[in-house]
Amino acid sequence: MSLAPPTRTVLVTGAAKRLGREIALALAKDGWQVAVHYRSALEDAQKTVADCVRWAGASAAFCADLTDEAAVRNLLPEVIRHFGRVDAVVNNAATFEHDTTASFSFAALDKHLHSNTGAAIILTQALYQHVQECVGSDGVQTQTPLGVVVNLLDQKLWNQNPDFFSYTLSKAALEAATTMLAMALSPQLRVVGVAPGLTLTSHLLSPEKFEALHRLSPLGRSSTAADVAATVKFAIDNASITGTTLLVDGGQHLMKFERDFSLL
Repeated sequence: MSLAPPTRTVLVTGAAKRLGREIALALAKDGWQVAVHYRSALEDAQKTVADCVRWAGASAAFCADLTDEAAVRNLLPEVIRHFGRVDAVVNNAATFEHDTTASFSFAALDKHLHSNTGAAIILTQALYQHVQECVGSDGVQTQTPLGVVVNLLDQKLWNQNPDFFSYTLSKAALEAATTMLAMALSPQLRVVGVAPGLTLTSHLLSPEKFEALHRLSPLGRSSTAADVAATVKFAIDNASITGTTLLVDGGQHLMKFERDFSLL
């Protein structure tokens, strides 16, 4: 009689709403137990947890301010204490505030680097330590990856413009970190980037403007939340992918935009 495979657990940061929620639900539908991270949107996080439970049977919400190093370092151990193990981390949460070369400041850069880059690296570091501890009691290390990290990036890195200067720098640093972490932490850990294009609207865009901008790509459409979630799932499931980034943007990175979508 074959034994059922162990239930897998994933931590998704910023999973209370928007893209993080869609990623969490997609993984729950695939049988993953989902740790739903949030910073302040408790009610939204509880709704995501309830919806994940309908599919996977187990989910829980975890609060942490990703600009606070101590809070970030405590996050994965807290998830492990709750679920017993963690197999994957999706670094989705991000600070996205506008600045330019003219308004740039150390404070703006620090804020973006802490939440968008540093937090992702610390969570990757923590997952690596966890999977090392999960190696068999005989101490023999496997050549099969035991864990995976997916970092949400941005097609903007391949199609740069001067808007959201500190945000872009933080994502560029995370893209470089994705490569270096994949090199340093293999074979126990895979690290993969996923870079969406214009995916969800915001208060900066009217519905009509969003639809028009969404069509600005070689394929006539950019990414949807479902597209991005499916790509995250693919990156997690495909054991041959590490140290690279999958662009999911309808080809928007092939076009030159002088300004950020929100300012076109």
